[in-house]
Amino acid sequence: MNQGKPIIQLKTLEAFIIIAIVLVGISVSIIRYNADPHIPIVLAIFLLLFFGIVKKVPLKELENGMIEGAKSGLGAVMLFFFIGMLISSWMVSGTIPTFIFLALELVSGHFFYSLVFIVTAVIGISIGSSLTTAATLGVAFIGVSSALELSLPITAGAVISGAFFGDKMSPLSDTTNLASVVVKVDLFEHIKNMLWTTIPAFVISLVLFTILSPKEMPVSFEEIISLKETLQHLNLVHIYSLLPFFILAFLAIKRTSAMITLLSGIVSSLLLAFLIQKDLNFKGMLELLFSGYTIDSGVEEIDRLLSRGGIESMLFSISLVLLALALGGLLFKLGVIPALLNGMSKLLYKLPTLYATTVTTAVGINFLVGEQYLSILLTGNAFIKPFREAGLHLKNLSRVLEDAGTVINPLVPWGVCGIFLTAVLEVPTIEYLPFAFFCLLCPVITLFYGFTGLTIVRE
Repeated sequence: MNQGKPIIQLKTLEAFIIIAIVLVGISVSIIRYNADPHIPIVLAIFLLLFFGIVKKVPLKELENGMIEGAKSGLGAVMLFFFIGMLISSWMVSGTIPTFIFLALELVSGHFFYSLVFIVTAVIGISIGSSLTTAATLGVAFIGVSSALELSLPITAGAVISGAFFGDKMSPLSDTTNLASVVVKVDLFEHIKNMLWTTIPAFVISLVLFTILSPKEMPVSFEEIISLKETLQHLNLVHIYSLLPFFILAFLAIKRTSAMITLLSGIVSSLLLAFLIQKDLNFKGMLELLFSGYTIDSGVEEIDRLLSRGGIESMLFSISLVLLALALGGLLFKLGVIPALLNGMSKLLYKLPTLYATTVTTAVGINFLVGEQYLSILLTGNAFIKPFREAGLHLKNLSRVLEDAGTVINPLVPWGVCGIFLTAVLEVPTIEYLPFAFFCLLCPVITLFYGFTGLTIVRE
């Protein structure tokens, strides 16, 4: 964010009171009244504008603060547009459906929990959405687990761990793109750097789910078989449909810019779609790029899993990003965040305390506000300067935002993800929380690196 200079100087206590009022107001609106985060953020902006007027700050300066904040999100907005089009084009070309089919092939009666974890991880990476993965395949796995009289909390923990691993590491994920854009780090450099915390968390989680899994189960997986047969019947499963993925992966390895990489994935998948989908025409292509891919297969799980993507699907995230960044711009312009950082300056001059403070802030916003986007946005903007002053590369910060921001929200009973997952999986958050191993391990591992200095990249 182009923070500019604060127009007024505040005391740390005054800044703390303001930020507390803003965050409590947003959290009460989201948690108590189940409001979408947009309106509470708008109300918080109104409150800050009123505060600025009371402090005799010119309206023009307040407007400039919001514009400067929102302007820094334009990179994320463009990426979100491309991601929406990529998802819908990968659906119609069969790229994502083929990934889903291959993942389902792995499911057997042996090591059930570990396979659930692996499959949901693969699907999560493929579609870039943890909640969609959990609401589709996760529900199917919960149904199988219930029929076999297995532990629903462990199954839910495996689903959520896998889904958020995929969400965290997918270039299609809005939170992954948001974390990289907020601190101005290349998307694929950000994903590559996250491997240091993500791979250990994945391996440990897999070992734990394997230990907990029953060794044998004489069972037929009717729901899984039905999903596979439907995908084949829809003519969406072809091994050559994976070509756009390999093109994207190749360009990512070559460190091509994110927009060119995503554009290549879109164009290659659309060309493939015209060969596979005989009824696809130019008008249909334009519609699916904007409104997303839709299908009516007669199988609800498949329809919910595949009917997504398009620019339109990103408008919720885009509007929230711009509003939250405008709020952050006001907080900087009015000197609120600078005053807080000045007050914490004695805690930020050493690497361990800097990491501990950053992780605590990201986790705290998740629990206070219940919203992972705000955890990434507010924490990222607040700690860019301290990380730079400590001589650290900002990809360290973007990694912390994911390790302590993205994956924590499903562990918050009143959080957006926690509420959603409890509703769709029908397992209370407090029951699956001890088994969401991946989500629990990520912040611990990132703190370990912060305290030891391992994997920390300096400028």
